[in-house]
Amino acid sequence: MSGNNKIKELMSLEGKVAIITGGASGIGLASAKRLAEAGATIALCDINESKGKEAAAEVQKLGTEVQFYACDVTSDLDCRQAIDSIYRDFGRIDILFNNAGIIWRKSITELSEDEWDAVLDVNLKAIFLLSRYVIPLMERSGEGSIINTGSGWGLKGGAKAAAYCAAKGGVVNLTRAMAIDHGKQRIRVNCICPGDTDTELLHEEAVQLGLPEGEFMREASDRPLQRVGLPEDIANAVLYFASELSSWITGSILVVDGGGIA
Repeated sequence: MSGNNKIKELMSLEGKVAIITGGASGIGLASAKRLAEAGATIALCDINESKGKEAAAEVQKLGTEVQFYACDVTSDLDCRQAIDSIYRDFGRIDILFNNAGIIWRKSITELSEDEWDAVLDVNLKAIFLLSRYVIPLMERSGEGSIINTGSGWGLKGGAKAAAYCAAKGGVVNLTRAMAIDHGKQRIRVNCICPGDTDTELLHEEAVQLGLPEGEFMREASDRPLQRVGLPEDIANAVLYFASELSSWITGSILVVDGGGIA
């Protein structure tokens, strides 16, 4: 086998089924496309049904099988039903990308209890809910890869983002705990911590802070590589953790932020 073919084999996701939450846009959609390009069958999950169906149609143009599943990732019932449907439709689950997320740019004294709960539920609780149903199914296959979306603010603090920092800090350490618990089942659990990435969520932050979008984006670009991230930058890291390229890596936290934390 040539070296080129060996690399293709390591990166290939042929025969694999990947679940992606928050898949209707941004990092989720870009990751769905990247994993589809590697040969995976895609189960796209999002609370926004109309945008989710549009995203699924977009991914399907790449020639892979794609199904959309409407799912509120904060609902135990929704998560269980979505996972049951995906397993019934495809007969296996190999990759779970826990990517759904929201942010409120507020301090502790500015946050309402409902806002705090929403940020913790979407960003952190959802990982628990989905993983508890997916892990037993991965066990049946003999292996699996779970990838959680953290944040640079899961590793250090940030202004006016108290609930988000708390949630993403939880994601980072939950990833480590899951890796320890499920390594013996050959289930790898890793975390990607993106920096500011050009998504709807990032632009919404400017609105929440009451800042001109141009000014906000210029400040977000102030990092060694002198630009904000693209969803595709994060998608490449997702492919790495989903594929055999990372077969001996679990409990790892990968910062993808253009050098921002550095």
